[in-house]
Amino acid sequence: MGLFRKKKKPQYVEEILEFGEEIDLRSQRRKEKAKKNQKARQNTVAKQNKTAAPGQEAAQKKSIATEYCEQIMDAARNLDETKREYKTVTDYLTDIQIIENLPEPEFEKIQETAQNVLNLNEARDAYLNRTKTISDSQFVQMEQLENEMPEIIKRLQENEAYQNVVKRDMQYLEGEKQEWHYYQESLEQEKKVLHRLLYAMIGVFAVAFIAIVILGLAMKFDIKMPFVIAALTAGALGGIMVWRLQNDGMELKKAQANINRAIVLMNKVKFKYVNVTNAVDYACEKYHVKNSYELGYIWDQYIEAVKEREKYERTNDELEYFNDKLVRQLHAYRLYDARIWIHQAKALMDKKEMVEVKHELLVRRQKLRAGMESQAENIRTARKEIENLVKNRPGGSKEIKAILDSVDEMCGIG
Repeated sequence: MGLFRKKKKPQYVEEILEFGEEIDLRSQRRKEKAKKNQKARQNTVAKQNKTAAPGQEAAQKKSIATEYCEQIMDAARNLDETKREYKTVTDYLTDIQIIENLPEPEFEKIQETAQNVLNLNEARDAYLNRTKTISDSQFVQMEQLENEMPEIIKRLQENEAYQNVVKRDMQYLEGEKQEWHYYQESLEQEKKVLHRLLYAMIGVFAVAFIAIVILGLAMKFDIKMPFVIAALTAGALGGIMVWRLQNDGMELKKAQANINRAIVLMNKVKFKYVNVTNAVDYACEKYHVKNSYELGYIWDQYIEAVKEREKYERTNDELEYFNDKLVRQLHAYRLYDARIWIHQAKALMDKKEMVEVKHELLVRRQKLRAGMESQAENIRTARKEIENLVKNRPGGSKEIKAILDSVDEMCGIG
């Protein structure tokens, strides 16, 4: 019921319409309660009339009449409240009538302001309903490190780049080490083969020497020339094998030296890799990200959120300005409630919306009028019951009469 009181801040027209059904329900409950109380009083009167002693009947009638008066006073207060509601709805309808009758140039100025209010409200609602791209905790963290964050992101990017370089160096050194290992193994395999060939050649030379000697003795020819040829051939092949074995030995030492060098370099690079990896992991854990790309994304979203928040604050300032401007424009026409139209700017722009609001208010007022008539009728009925109870009592009741007179004055009924 308090939605229509003039001294309080008026609620939106939409809220008034939404609570219309609730008010109807309250009125219906009052009617049902009044009927039940009236019936109960009548039953009580009937019972007490049957059982009461003659000397007590007058006192009982007075008590029942007093209770009826209290009931009437409650009903009168409810009626008075309904009247205030009725007057408020009527005042809103009067405001609509004044607005509809405004000259076209003046109404266009009001519509221009109302359009600004609508646009700014839509912009504000869009900000409030937008999907967050970063969490509140991320926003707070970015806000706390706002001045340092660009340098933090740059340092993390550099560390990640250096980490990748060091990792590639490690992979290169590992590949080089493996390559020298394979080369070393091939040299050792070659040495084994050369040793076997050397021993085989010595055996072949020995067999050839024996064969030459035996053939020379048997066939009685000079063995000097065949022996020289065999010796030169064996010497040449043996020399080549020995040179090859010496070269393989040198290459093995060189391969081992390169392997050792690769191991030393890998240890240095691993140390660098561990340090830079620890720095990267610490930064990622500290800022709850997987890499610098994600941290940069969060930072970009924070910057965007800050811009949106600043835009929202500017929108609020502009909205407050145009709200006040709209109220001032409407207040110039002495409306009952000019401020309510900042929440009903759409009705000022759309005739259909205004017609709908007006229709709902008319329906509401009609229901209130019917409720007032019903409440007044209930009060009249209860008043007659009281008069019937006390009219035959000797001396009448000045107290009850005074109450009835005050009810008549309050409700304007007789």
